[in-house]
Amino acid sequence: MSKKNAISVKGLTKIFREKSKKSIVALNELNLEVKQGEIFGLLGPNGAGKTTFINILSGTVLKTVGNVNVWGFDLDKNSRQVRASIGIVPQEVNLDAFFNPKKLLELQAGLYGVPKKDRITDLILKMVSLEEQANTYARSLSGGMKRRLLIGKAMVHQPPILVLDEPTAGVDVQLRQDLWANIKDLNKEGVTIIITTHYLFEAQEISDRIGILNKGNLVALDTTKNLLNSIQSKKITFKVDKFIDLSNIKTEGLLFKSNSNNEIIVTYEKKRHKIEEIINIIKKEGVKIIDLSTDDGDLEDVFIQLTKN
Repeated sequence: MSKKNAISVKGLTKIFREKSKKSIVALNELNLEVKQGEIFGLLGPNGAGKTTFINILSGTVLKTVGNVNVWGFDLDKNSRQVRASIGIVPQEVNLDAFFNPKKLLELQAGLYGVPKKDRITDLILKMVSLEEQANTYARSLSGGMKRRLLIGKAMVHQPPILVLDEPTAGVDVQLRQDLWANIKDLNKEGVTIIITTHYLFEAQEISDRIGILNKGNLVALDTTKNLLNSIQSKKITFKVDKFIDLSNIKTEGLLFKSNSNNEIIVTYEKKRHKIEEIINIIKKEGVKIIDLSTDDGDLEDVFIQLTKN
């Protein structure tokens, strides 16, 4: 059974018109669908249009043209239902230092008009692993706890979709792993999650599908696996018994580099060359191969391939 769309965007364009300067096209005819229950990674360099897209969903920026549908509601006709269907976790940590997590979540629920009897404050505190800090002043929480509290704040009205804008910007490794574990747990509970991130390896680890934006244009949209399979070149490192320079070998789709550790690094196009052929070239030079390791490339390679102009 095919999954329904959590978000569907057709022809979405946003042009910022500044009086003195020329117009800036932040989003250019974006067509995009996010499936219910998936973790969707939205990637792109700075200025690609990621934040503009999120701000249109949250209602803080008005689109120029196009159609946006969130959880079955049209943004133009049912903006209130759209806002109720989505929880936005901002990049900046903006918490009142003199309230505790429990109080902050209660206040946020009040802002959303959630009646006292329908609030799930304790459950949210549990979901974002802040039960023990429920009554601790926000100012004395660690950076990671504050991030998790922001996720909690975005969940008070029980939205089926959570959008996290650069959730791990400036966050240390341990904290990042904790956050991802938290996000995966929420996803298992059925929450659809959209993440914008600069960290490509993270997107690779966590996302079911990925969209890559560049200068307002969607340059890729596919499963993480398919995007990784689309990389045309592969890297292989040979440890040999003595230094040898093979950089003068000129074969289309093959590049040899050597370093002082008696290693030969070969970049080759998967469709054109096989590993056996490369091994034979090296052996012909009279060196002995001691060890070898291959690198299939990662999302960064896809990213560079798609965003270089």
